[in-house]
Amino acid sequence: MAHLLTGIRLGLALPLAVAFARPDFLHAGLVALLLAVALATDYADGIVARRRGTASPAGQLFDHATDCLFVTAGLTGAALAGAVPPALPVLVAVAFGQYVFDSYVVHRRKRLRMSTIGRWNGIGYFVPLVVIAVARLEAVPGLTAALLVAARLTAYALIVSTIVSIADRATAARGAYGR
Repeated sequence: MAHLLTGIRLGLALPLAVAFARPDFLHAGLVALLLAVALATDYADGIVARRRGTASPAGQLFDHATDCLFVTAGLTGAALAGAVPPALPVLVAVAFGQYVFDSYVVHRRKRLRMSTIGRWNGIGYFVPLVVIAVARLEAVPGLTAALLVAARLTAYALIVSTIVSIADRATAARGAYGR
C-alpha cells in the first residue's frame, strides 16, 4: 500500500512538470488538487509502511527517489516558465545523487544516511511549487505577483541551503575516507 501511494506521486511528476512549464496545460485548480494529492501521498506513504510493518531500506529509497524526481521535474517546469532559477532543479538532482552515493558508497550503509539540512531541504523543495500553484489560482488577484516573488525568493534560499548541504556532506565524506 505504501508503494502504491509513492507510485501515485511518481505518476503525477510528469503531468505536473508540464503544467508548471505551461500554465495553460491544466486548469490551475486541477494543478493545485494534483499537487495536494502528491503532498498527501508523500506524508502518508511512510506512515502506512511503518504501521503495516513493511518499511524497508528499499522502500525508503523508492520514496526519496520519487520525491527527488517529483520536485526536480516540477521545479524544472517552473524554471522553464521563468518562475524559479534553473539552478535549483539541477542542484536538487546533484544533492540527491550525492545523498545516495554518500550513503551507499562512502559510508557503506545498507540504507540512506539522512542529514538534518537535507531533510529540511527535501521538505522545502515542495514550497515553491505550492506557492506557484496557489498564485496561479488567482484567488486574490492582487496577491498573485507577490506570491510569485515569494516563490522565487524561496527558490534562491533553497539554492543557498542546498549548496550548504552539498558542502556539508562533502566535508563529512572527506572525513569518512580518512578513517
